[in-house]
Amino acid sequence: MAVVLAGALQGEAAAGAGHRRIDWHDCRTGPDDETGQRLANAGASCGEVTVPLDHADPGGRTLSVAVARRAATDPAHRLGTLMVNIGGPGPSREGVALLAQGLPPEVPSGAPSIAARYDLVGIDPRFFGLSTPLECGWPTGKYLRSAQVAGPDRVSFDRGAVVAKDLAARCADRRDVLPYASTLDMAKDMDLVRAALGEQKISYLGWSFGSYLGAVHLQLFPRRVDRIVLDSPAAPEAAGPALARETGPADAAALRDWASWAARRDERFHLGATAADVLAAVDRIARAAAREPLRVGGHRIDAAMIPGLLLTVEDSDAFYAEFSAQVVVLRDAARGLVVTPTPVQEWKLSLYDDPKVEPAFGFSATIANQCADRAASRDPETYYRDIQAHRAAEPLFGPLARDITPCAFWPASPAEPPTAIGNGRPALIVGASGDPVTPYPGQRSMHRALTGSRMVTLDGAFRHGVYLFAPDSCVTGAVESYLLGGSLPGADVTCAGQRSPGRTTPAS
Repeated sequence: MAVVLAGALQGEAAAGAGHRRIDWHDCRTGPDDETGQRLANAGASCGEVTVPLDHADPGGRTLSVAVARRAATDPAHRLGTLMVNIGGPGPSREGVALLAQGLPPEVPSGAPSIAARYDLVGIDPRFFGLSTPLECGWPTGKYLRSAQVAGPDRVSFDRGAVVAKDLAARCADRRDVLPYASTLDMAKDMDLVRAALGEQKISYLGWSFGSYLGAVHLQLFPRRVDRIVLDSPAAPEAAGPALARETGPADAAALRDWASWAARRDERFHLGATAADVLAAVDRIARAAAREPLRVGGHRIDAAMIPGLLLTVEDSDAFYAEFSAQVVVLRDAARGLVVTPTPVQEWKLSLYDDPKVEPAFGFSATIANQCADRAASRDPETYYRDIQAHRAAEPLFGPLARDITPCAFWPASPAEPPTAIGNGRPALIVGASGDPVTPYPGQRSMHRALTGSRMVTLDGAFRHGVYLFAPDSCVTGAVESYLLGGSLPGADVTCAGQRSPGRTTPAS
């Protein structure tokens, strides 16, 4: 631990060096800039901070990092600056607008607004949004057929490996910047933004990937962090190409929760009167797709696509109702009926065949971040053996969770080893016990690594992203008491969840 702490303190000295300033301006870049308009409506201003491409070479090449800031509306009781990252990884300036909007009406809270007491700051991490974007020209459909399509058989695996290799090759001409797409580099950028803001310390609120980014920043700069909330974190050791490797059991548990919900509404969806009946209907869909691709509107769905189409990310009534309607379409297609996809389903399926490059999705930057965080095995057989070893325990989602990624063929290696998370600084960790994206055991692992932390668990919830995304006054009260009052709960807190009628989720 002494070595880790010494390294962190050296990092604090290095990253604080130099003087940077931010020239604030209107957030709108043009009439079609929806994010800029939301930020402007929230009263935010925007600016840029110049950071080194390689923090070990501060005099070398540079990048521009985009920042949004909204001043506290109650300056007499201002607590400082709260940096916000909404996950992804992806653009996070709009986190300022999210916090400035306040809580939804269904979330009761007597606490003063966080936006009144803090200056809110959001950053587009390097290579995302307006921060020197990294784009390798990946067609949307090709990427999705790597990230969301996987089967347990050799033919499906080999087909996915070919796609992953092709995607990696398209980034070969960016190999000079790829090693510097890591979360470690993003955390160092954050500290340079802190310095440019003139703050000695910052507080932090991050969801999903943003929680890992916050944990890395806390590890590097422990004396520059005041209050920190990490919502829905992955295990500290999970960051990198194998981020989803342990999600199979959690995905299956979330599907079972949906099946119970659908069974209670059998008169509406007719998928089965019990959870077992509903899951049997799902199994019949998968077996039918294995025999012959299903025809859904103008789309063909083979067995390797089924796991990706059965992933859930939240347990709200609205999400489950739409998900059920999509499963009904698949069930009828499996019976050989002529079907029309739901509008949401049509949009989703059309992406699998989309040849266009959509820079706003940030696909190549996301994979670049994973490949820079931790080295991947270069032997495709290790992935296939892993799938087969877990095939009995994870028959549906295991092949997708454990599939090969472009990192196995990546044209660059990480510039630095992954950050070892482990310290005793205070932190509040928030999670749902049934999170299908960052499974609860991994969240508990982050809690153990941060020995000074407390954990707030939304029990019985099968969703990713809790604070502000789930209507639970227990979670809201715990988070706001800490951010506004400064004291962690005396012990870990378990909140009994209630189902949301419909809320969006943070970026995963």
